[in-house]
Amino acid sequence: MISRFGSSSEMVIRQVEENGVTYALAIDEKGLYLTSDRYLDRNIADPHRYATAGRADMPARLAALQLDYAALTAAHQHRVKKLGEGEVRKKVNPLKASKRSMKG
Repeated sequence: MISRFGSSSEMVIRQVEENGVTYALAIDEKGLYLTSDRYLDRNIADPHRYATAGRADMPARLAALQLDYAALTAAHQHRVKKLGEGEVRKKVNPLKASKRSMKG
């Protein structure tokens, strides 16, 4: 299931090491971000994903690691999942829906 705030292993592109700490490089609809393994595939919010301050300097951080931000984003865009994508939804009968709204 897709989470708005959590990170899953499907979003991870690769493991990178920065200043002696290993991070998972992941992608979502807002772009690339670095997160730790402790937030992956858990039912908790990932502060690295929804924090906007860490994303502003992401191209510079990746350039320091000899990684190209634009190339990675373009190559891994297929990993981005949106809420409701791929889920089976119950079909709604438009006639019944319009009658429900008339009950007021």
